[in-house]
Order: sequence, then structure tokens, then C-alpha cells
Amino acid sequence: MRICLIASSRFPVGEPFHGGMEAHTALLAEHLMGRGHRVSVFAAPGSDPRLHVEELAIVPFEPSPAARRDVGAMPEVWMAEHHAYLGLMMELARTGKDRFDVIHNNSLHHLPIAMAELVDLPMVSTLHTPPVPWLESALMVTRTPTRFVAVSRHTASAWAHAVAAEVVLNGIDTTRWTPGPGGARAVWTGRIVPEKAPHLAVRAALAAGLDVDVAGPRQDETYFAREIEPLLGDRVRYVGHLGTTELVDLVGRAAVAVVSPVWDEPYGLVAAEAMACGTPVAAFRRGALPEIVTSCTGALATPDDVGALAIAIGQASVLDRADVRKHAVRHLGAERMVSAYEDVYERAAGGRAA
Repeated sequence: MRICLIASSRFPVGEPFHGGMEAHTALLAEHLMGRGHRVSVFAAPGSDPRLHVEELAIVPFEPSPAARRDVGAMPEVWMAEHHAYLGLMMELARTGKDRFDVIHNNSLHHLPIAMAELVDLPMVSTLHTPPVPWLESALMVTRTPTRFVAVSRHTASAWAHAVAAEVVLNGIDTTRWTPGPGGARAVWTGRIVPEKAPHLAVRAALAAGLDVDVAGPRQDETYFAREIEPLLGDRVRYVGHLGTTELVDLVGRAAVAVVSPVWDEPYGLVAAEAMACGTPVAAFRRGALPEIVTSCTGALATPDDVGALAIAIGQASVLDRADVRKHAVRHLGAERMVSAYEDVYERAAGGRAA
């Protein structure tokens, strides 16, 4: 099939990934191409060129002096992102049906959904987040049905008031996330932002008697300075924003991976990645984490309760690493996810594909 894969205009789809959405897009594109599909990824500048990337035109917006006086004007970065997707959808309206069989919207922007009826192509859109107002508003103005996919049963349920979405659990490359020997330290990985709450993971690990490494992009410097920096020292290390190879090594040498969201995690990719390394997971029982963390791969704790998370760390750290890895390979691999998306594309295209 000829697949148009629309990604984020904000962060490049390439190493080191800024978050799960970028990693998901790269994995999906790579495996689809490996199965013989023709994939074009529309993504932010700086994305991995091996993914057949067509860069979204992120042109800095310079308002006129008169427009700058509008106190209600949207931020310039918002306008640049808006025009990037507007330009893409207008181009697809002109040429898309000659180039593609299906569009897969893997972004969080409202315009691909709102403008779908202008493009004579079926669209599949993945829901990566809880309900957000800009996507709900897009649903109100489009008359062309978009086929929605949710990354977990929890996410599908959260969106049920607005759309009916089938579930395709995210997947990971278990040939790249390989088993490690374990070790004596805990590990936390992900975007360093308040809703991921790594400071709670650090406190829980210390309470459980484990030193801990923290890895990920510092997307909220104010939060990092207020909550993480005061905890750093001999027992708590911030090791930076790492690529996948470095993360596989770090996570594989950990006794346990701690996942500490204070929001309802739509999936929880870092938990699946840890399990593929054989590293058991201790996590707050939030969002979709109960769908992927089982009693043989980790332990779940009462949300936001550091003491309960410390107990879960102790319970998870003694689990058999081979069993953890086996579960990840069997249930969380990329091949299952890609096959499911192929089926969605074929049903959406309805015989359009050559």
C-alpha cells in the first residue's frame, strides 16, 4: 500500500526520541517499509531521513506590527504549527489521491481531522492522548468519517463519548530492546515533566532502599530545577537524554523500572520497553498501565502514594527476568501492532490499494 503517515511537527521523528509518539511513528514506518509498503512520513525538520521523511514546512511566523497589538493573538509557534498542517492538508487535497491509498494521522493536531473531507482519501487517526478540546472540536466540523484507533482500552473508553475507536496496543521492537543482566539500581525513563512525576519515583526508590538513575529530555526546566535537582547526589543520578542503544543498556542493567505518572497514562511505552529488557516494572495503577503490567512482570501501586510505590518496587524487583522478557515478546512486540494496522488500513481503503 501507499501510506501517508502524518507525524508531529513539533519534535523530530528520530533519535533520541522526545517521547513515545515519535518512537511509535518511527517504529511503525520502519516496519511497514520492511513489509514492502511505500510510506511517506510527514514530520518535523530533523527527522530520520531513512524513514522517507517529507518535512513539514515549519516557517516562522512574523506578524505585522498591527497584528502584534492584538492582545488575544495566538503565540507565534502555534501559528507556525497551524500553517504547517494547513499547507500539508491543502497539498494532499490537490495531489494525495494520486500518491497514496490511505492517510494515517499520527499527530495531535486538529487540522488533519477537520480537513479530512477535502482529501479524497480514507483516513485512519490514532488517539494517543486522553480527550483534548481541539480534537473534539475537529470532530464537530468534518463530515468525512475517520477510522479511529486507540492505543489502549483505557484510551478508547476515555474517548467513547466522542468517537468509537478500535484498540491497537502499541508495540516495541523486541529485537532492539534486548534482555539485560539486571543490577542493583532502579531506573526511571521518559519525558521529565510534572505529569510523569519522576520525583515521586526517586523518593519511592530511595524508600525501598535502591539508588536510582533518571533519564530523559528535560522538557520542563522549572519542574526539573524545583523537584529533581534537589534530589541529585550519590544515590540519585540524572544521566541525560539518551538514544535507544544507551537506554537499552541502562534499563537492562536496572533491578526495576519505576513508572510514576500522576495523569492517566494512555499506554505507557517505557513500561513495555523495560519488560522487553527483562526488567520488572513498579508503577502507579493509572490509565492503561494495568493493561500491560501483569503480576508476572511487575507490581502496581495506589496512584500518587509514594509508600505504596516503594512496596511495589520491592515486590517487582524479585520477579524472574526471563519471565518478564517472555511476556513482552509474546504480547508487546511490534509485529503484532504492525499487522493490526495493516488490517485497519486495508479495511479503510476498501479495495482502493493496488
